[in-house]
Amino acid sequence: MIEPKKESKLNKITLAYKIFGGTFLFAILFIAAVNYNFLWLFGGMPSLQELENPKSQEASLLISEDGEEIGKYFRENRNPVEFEELSPILINTLMATEDARFISHSGIDVRSMARVLFSFGTSGGGSTISQQLAKNLFHTRSLEYGEDDPIYMGLLMKVGGLKTAIAKIKEWILAIKLERRYTKQEILAMYLNEVSFGNNAYGIQVACRTYFQKNVQTVTYPEAATLIGLLQNPSLYDPRIRPERTLARRNTVLGQLAKYEYLTEEDAEKMKADPLNLKYKVENQNTGAAPYLRESIRKEILGIIQEINKDRPEDQQLNLYTSGLRIHTTIDSRMQKYAQDAVQEHMKAQQITFNQHWAGRNPWVNEKMQEIKGFISSAMKRTQRYRDLMEAYNNDEMRVWEELNRPIKMTVFSYHGDIDTTLSPLDSMRYYKRILNVGMMSMDPTNGHVKAWIGGINYKYFKYDHIAQSKRQPGSTFKPFVYGAAIENEIATPCDKYVDEPVTFGTEDGLTNDTWTPQNSDGKYSYESLTLRRAMGRSINTISAKLMKALGASKIADFAHKAGINSSLYEGPSLCLGTSEVSVFEQVSAYSTFANGGEKIDPIIILKITDKNGVVLREFSPTAKAVMKPETAYLMTFMLQGAVREPGGTAEGLNRSFIAAGNEIGAKTGTTSNFSDGWFMGVTQKLVTGVWVGGDDRSIHFRNIQLGQGAKMAMPAFTKFMEKVYSDRSLALDGYQKMPFIKPENLAFDFSCVGGIGGDSTLNSSTATALPE
Repeated sequence: MIEPKKESKLNKITLAYKIFGGTFLFAILFIAAVNYNFLWLFGGMPSLQELENPKSQEASLLISEDGEEIGKYFRENRNPVEFEELSPILINTLMATEDARFISHSGIDVRSMARVLFSFGTSGGGSTISQQLAKNLFHTRSLEYGEDDPIYMGLLMKVGGLKTAIAKIKEWILAIKLERRYTKQEILAMYLNEVSFGNNAYGIQVACRTYFQKNVQTVTYPEAATLIGLLQNPSLYDPRIRPERTLARRNTVLGQLAKYEYLTEEDAEKMKADPLNLKYKVENQNTGAAPYLRESIRKEILGIIQEINKDRPEDQQLNLYTSGLRIHTTIDSRMQKYAQDAVQEHMKAQQITFNQHWAGRNPWVNEKMQEIKGFISSAMKRTQRYRDLMEAYNNDEMRVWEELNRPIKMTVFSYHGDIDTTLSPLDSMRYYKRILNVGMMSMDPTNGHVKAWIGGINYKYFKYDHIAQSKRQPGSTFKPFVYGAAIENEIATPCDKYVDEPVTFGTEDGLTNDTWTPQNSDGKYSYESLTLRRAMGRSINTISAKLMKALGASKIADFAHKAGINSSLYEGPSLCLGTSEVSVFEQVSAYSTFANGGEKIDPIIILKITDKNGVVLREFSPTAKAVMKPETAYLMTFMLQGAVREPGGTAEGLNRSFIAAGNEIGAKTGTTSNFSDGWFMGVTQKLVTGVWVGGDDRSIHFRNIQLGQGAKMAMPAFTKFMEKVYSDRSLALDGYQKMPFIKPENLAFDFSCVGGIGGDSTLNSSTATALPE
């Protein structure tokens, strides 16, 4: 007979076994129910295909022709790396902090599993790296897929406590499945590529760049500890706004490294004394080497992707912002940087000159150089802000203007960096209207490859692209199409002489009840007999007018269109002085036809698009078409050299900078009425570059030609750019070096009027004086 006490003890043991067995059986059944989505109560699980090809949002990259990243398209800024690229420092720090037994377990840490299982998911914690990867890859706890998603969200997941427990079980199951399909190294790389480090930095590569301006190979242990420490809660430990917490968290991670003997206690203590040493620079849509280019071609790329997707199944559809595409461009990262640096240096100096020029006065003036009254209020009425306020205040203008005059905190642009200040919206507009802007594009005329694209002074504050979007009067930079049409139609040659004298247009030229006699920029006529090249070099208006009179506007417009001008052109007498608006893009394209022997090559920016694995999806090549005689094209490059090499040429300053034995460079400056637009076009055998400078509003400009001419406003940016290009030996190896234009073999022309093509007899004339246009 069993004694009562022993029987009681036995009953308790039996009861414990029954409870344990029942709990274990229930747990097994519950896990099975979750895995197979019993009665659709728990929500589905990722398919085998999804496990083998997990999707995460990956930024699409713009790649330069020389292989550098120059921009991104993204919603989540992520740039994955392979395990072999990761520093062991990052791997050690991750395991010491997040999962010390990662190498030995198979996806679940049994100790933590038991704790979570018997608390039915309420105790939390204990997730392995594999479980965290499952949570991030398949969003087991977020509502990203929507509460009504029939695949991932079951009925029971709408019940508070059960949702967490079910999500945890899903993570266990997925962690085991991931461990079966991937190596430990692959899981570590996938995890570090997937997780968020805050501030729109997804993945370890972007995090290294965002917080330390480094790549994944070069981070130190303190830097790695800072980054891995952020994973616990990127918002709580955001080093920008909570540096003390970030530092404490980093030191905790360093302690973990010492605990698991990746560091000695002594080294860890030394590192804890170091500051964070952040070099924070967040990547966003305003940053990158070519933000204007990125935005300019975005719609084109979206159209290409749409075409590609027509031939792909639904589950393989591509997305510009999430599919990790690689858009290979013609841009050269070196030239892009040189152009950006040249523009920045020149425009900073121009702005100082402009501010001094208008000190104490407002720069918005009419044709009589008188201030335009109500200019700012009129400009404000054209803004979306004004329209929104009018709607909000039921068209009560008094309240709207009160709001627009109320000072608010804002950050404004300056050449010394962003400035935090307090201004009213009206004062902000007054500030920005005084700022000059720029557009600069450079292209290889031999293949149509656009090498540099600067659409403005700062994309963050000035989104309008002055290459692709803006059209302005080109002034005298249109004259080469007048001279080119004359040469192409065989009514003139570069050595023919014309007298600088008044030319009057009347009814016979299409004018009605009026006459027009164009003047030179200085209002005078020299009555000097000039060769056509010297006339173009000095930008003599009267001789352009004579050619217009002889040719007619339609032939000149036709020649310009064939060369590469796509905008509609006014076919009247004033066309010869560049009154019809065109873009920098068009000007560069058309001038490139001269440098390319008369073959028009449409500018090309995208070379190919590949998927993230390097599979080519689309390739592109330029189209070429002969549109003028090779002899005409070469003679036009000879004519364009006149601005540099003829005495009094408007670009004569380039002679000192670039003209050397065996090198030839053509140029044309342009200045429009009231000095609203300053242009410069530079032409070499391998590069054609266009620069425009001016106010976004045409009524904002310099008051005199000494400051407002293209040679002062635009040419220095080109000079600085080419100096940098010619100084780069790596670019010289790619063919971008000083060289002459290629002369057609069958060209029969006597260049003796300027002392021969190899060297002008008029060079270095001590009496030559540069004349304004």
